[in-house]
Amino acid sequence: MELIDSHCHLDFPEFSNVDQLWQQCQEHHISQLIIPATEPRQWPKIQALCNKFDGCYWAAGLHPWWVDEENFHTLKKELEQALQDPNCIAIGECGLDGSKGITPLHIEALQWQLQQARERNLPVILHAHKAQQELLPLLKQQQPLCGVVHGFSGSIELAQNYIDQGMLIGIGGSISYPRAQKTRRMASKLQLSKIVLETDAPSMPLFGKQGQSNSPLHLLEIAQCLADLRQQDIHHIAEQSSANSRALFGLK
Repeated sequence: MELIDSHCHLDFPEFSNVDQLWQQCQEHHISQLIIPATEPRQWPKIQALCNKFDGCYWAAGLHPWWVDEENFHTLKKELEQALQDPNCIAIGECGLDGSKGITPLHIEALQWQLQQARERNLPVILHAHKAQQELLPLLKQQQPLCGVVHGFSGSIELAQNYIDQGMLIGIGGSISYPRAQKTRRMASKLQLSKIVLETDAPSMPLFGKQGQSNSPLHLLEIAQCLADLRQQDIHHIAEQSSANSRALFGLK
């Protein structure tokens, strides 16, 4: 069985022994992992990790929480060089977050990153939180696009709106929470060909692990939870979700 973690911040300081963790990932059937950047100053560290660990890839982008004039200038100046790295396979993590406030600069930064993804025929990794009314029209303006809405927690109708704009749906630990009925229903009904698995580690802990640092090692539990919700075999979940990730990100 093979699993791909389509969204894991392996460069974050919570992961103090990445060598040991990556070895454990292999033992837990996690053969590939994608590290989305949150700001340009992280790019060299992420690039070094991906050069060191075969099966790790990364995305160059600017997360909405870190959008400011300096970071946006650096992003525009250095993206071309970052994308020359064969392990850099996407644009992101980018998007909008209504809980943090959405300014004209946030919109401009996202529009620019979407444009780069479209022009370079690269997938985009989207952060979408309490910003659907602002985000969906921007995606429509930049078609054709492909990518993933990561850490999705919403209805099947909203998921379909994103799918209509070329996005896959990133399923993570939120489906393990019994009270997340809307998200669990979405995960149980959505076509499996539109789903990729992720942990968003060290964030987004699973139910029962609240307050703890999340780990890519929990991807197997997410896959099992999805299998239980869909009443399907976990090997089928792993096979199809991994094929989806490989197709989206151009992985072998």
